[in-house]
Amino acid sequence: MADSESAGGGPDTRGPRLASVVVFVHDHDASADFYKELLNMEVRVRTATAALLVGHNGFQVYLRAVGPRAPHPVGHVGAQYVIWTADGPDDFQRCERVLRARSGDVYMREAEGFTLLEGKDPSGLPVLVAYPGPDEVTRLEIIARYYV
Repeated sequence: MADSESAGGGPDTRGPRLASVVVFVHDHDASADFYKELLNMEVRVRTATAALLVGHNGFQVYLRAVGPRAPHPVGHVGAQYVIWTADGPDDFQRCERVLRARSGDVYMREAEGFTLLEGKDPSGLPVLVAYPGPDEVTRLEIIARYYV
């Protein structure tokens, strides 16, 4: 076995990739409409308490309604943020327009080689969109606002 293969660098070391995300929201209908527009996804299934959105690449967003008073405590165990990557500069500008039209406060910050856009979804959850993505620009820093 070659050194790179024994060290985990062989051709079969790509590992799993993220396929779906589950987001608990206050109102799944309002959230489905928001994420459909922002992420350019299709609503495939909608029930009385949930919705399933699917993107052109097959990525899935499950939205589950938990009621208008359900808290979202920051700093607890579990995923806190999902950062999306725009498909290109035009798509990044489209995402900015959607967030500015649908979200109260929208912030944009430059990082090392990429731009990060932040707004809120209808439940007040942070929504982040970056461009270019990590497959195009290697991330060389940890964004203090989110991780430190």
